[in-house]
Amino acid sequence: MSMIRKALPLILLTSVLTGCAGLQKTDWPICAAVGGVTGAGLGATESGAWAGYGALLGGGIAAAYCWVHGDGDEDGDGVPDSRDKCPGTPHGVKVDANGCPPPPPPVAEPTVVEAPVVKEETIVINDVYFKFDSAQLTAADKQKLDMISTRLKKEAPSAQLRVSGHTDSVGSDKYNKTLSQKRATSVTNYLVSTGVPRGSFISVVGEGESRPVADNKTAEGRALNRRVEIKINR
Repeated sequence: MSMIRKALPLILLTSVLTGCAGLQKTDWPICAAVGGVTGAGLGATESGAWAGYGALLGGGIAAAYCWVHGDGDEDGDGVPDSRDKCPGTPHGVKVDANGCPPPPPPVAEPTVVEAPVVKEETIVINDVYFKFDSAQLTAADKQKLDMISTRLKKEAPSAQLRVSGHTDSVGSDKYNKTLSQKRATSVTNYLVSTGVPRGSFISVVGEGESRPVADNKTAEGRALNRRVEIKINR
């Protein structure tokens, strides 16, 4: 009986300290209270006068043990450090049971909208004037065609090019048809000389005055009708 009486205090104190080890450091008041009650009980087993000393001693030991060995929460996220798989979480961030912030929502892949490819396009050249009553290009004409050549070289060799020449209604239809053919050929030959592949040109024709785009009764209309068109088929 005497042996049990001596061993009982040690067993009780060990149980209290073991329980405190499972708490957090901030739970030291709970450990102190439980330790104090246990200490008082241990003191009372010897003598009623020892109950107060036992409470003071037991509470102090339990509180200190809880603080030293208790499970801390250094980042203050409410998850003990022993279970916190994401230590150092910023204050105020919501965490799961493992102390980790929820994963960010998946980022939607940007939708790529491809611009539709224009299958057919016509370049109208109505500011190339040639020499009077001739298919010979002027220096100014060549400068304008150089810009068109830069673009056509980017289109070749996948694109098919069709060139057509047009005149106003001044003169006979036969004459205008021949002149428009010569001018279309002159433009084509110059573009080829600047690097546009000749194989890209599918046809070169003279339409004469058959396809006016404006009124031949006015000078402005006739100027618009005198033109060379390059149709691009991609």
